[in-house]
Amino acid sequence: MPRKIKTNWIVPKGQPLTEMDEIILDWQARGYLVPKRELIKTPEQIEGIRESGKITNGALDLVAREIKAGMTTEDINRLVHEYTLDHGGTPAPLNYDGFPKSVCTSINDVVCHGIPNEEEMLLPGDIINVDVTTIYKGYYADASRMYIIEDTYPEWKRLVRVAKECRDMGAAATKPYTFVGDIAKVITKHAHANGCTVVRELCGHGVGLAFHEQPDVDHYGVRGKSGMLLVPGMVFTIEPMINLGGREVFQDEDDGWTICTEDGQPSAQWEHTYLLTPHGLEVLV
Repeated sequence: MPRKIKTNWIVPKGQPLTEMDEIILDWQARGYLVPKRELIKTPEQIEGIRESGKITNGALDLVAREIKAGMTTEDINRLVHEYTLDHGGTPAPLNYDGFPKSVCTSINDVVCHGIPNEEEMLLPGDIINVDVTTIYKGYYADASRMYIIEDTYPEWKRLVRVAKECRDMGAAATKPYTFVGDIAKVITKHAHANGCTVVRELCGHGVGLAFHEQPDVDHYGVRGKSGMLLVPGMVFTIEPMINLGGREVFQDEDDGWTICTEDGQPSAQWEHTYLLTPHGLEVLV
């Protein structure tokens, strides 16, 4: 069903309608959620996000080379923090709404927003998500990867694989003038087909000129034409959080950040920042 909204897409006075204007205005007239014009990134902005993404990717590559059993999550934080500064960037998570570190490190049953610390040591068999966001010359680029410490249980390895497949299949289904719900439908179907569940309380998001922009990119769903209409020039993340057990999660009351699975089963997540082009999604980072 259409979502009742206020008008979002406005054509500047005196400017002739483009084909994109006509398509968006048609969906808008039918009551669907469409983007505001400012969500469409300029070529200059896209290049700025791409440059920021090079630092994010470099930091994740460094973690891939260095991560091992016996290191602490604070060691990972130092690696990312120093690499980012050395390459002219700023770690976006540091002091964001009070978050105390430069990176999120989420081990096993931690779904996301894990806070690095000196006491948390990586052990053989652990799976960990490292989530890096960089600010470079005012542009934000966000990505995360999973790492397996030495080796782990077959079911945990399958979870890591399925989570990556969910992200990639959701991205492959994203075309101009589809909806966030089309991404969610593909992700939910693949996760459930593999005996996994999709976390509903957290989502992907627009990114580029700020850490979190519109649209909200939900990863669960069974129906298209829900969420926002996606149009060329938008930049956003796809980052499904996939659980081996139930989908229920809780937030740590002590630190106010860490999200864990309710049943203690592991969770996995992979994230890219994408640009929607006239032909589909392009990975920026």
